[in-house]
Amino acid sequence: MCPVLHTHDGFTEAVIDEDGGLKRFYEVANLLAEELKIRFINKLDDFDSLIWDFSYKGHPLSLHYNIYTGICLYPKQAQKAIAKENKAVAEVASFLESKLWVNTARKYIS
Repeated sequence: MCPVLHTHDGFTEAVIDEDGGLKRFYEVANLLAEELKIRFINKLDDFDSLIWDFSYKGHPLSLHYNIYTGICLYPKQAQKAIAKENKAVAEVASFLESKLWVNTARKYIS
């Protein structure tokens, strides 16, 4: 698992897992909650998409799951994102990369 960072229209989006399903989304959400002490503020659950908002170091971010596009992370106010919010996205993506890669490697070693 290696997040891909895309920058469009002034905001950074981290594609966490483009093939990730609902189980993987919950794994990512649990890692954020347990390891980074993230508390999800707002949860929008639709039939084909989930958008969970949270704050990381004071920056509002969104964790997004869609059955067609997978799991991604971006600033909550994407079109009005500032550099610090984009940096926060990259930091969280880097954290997830290290944790999810270790978890995936353990599954194959076992």
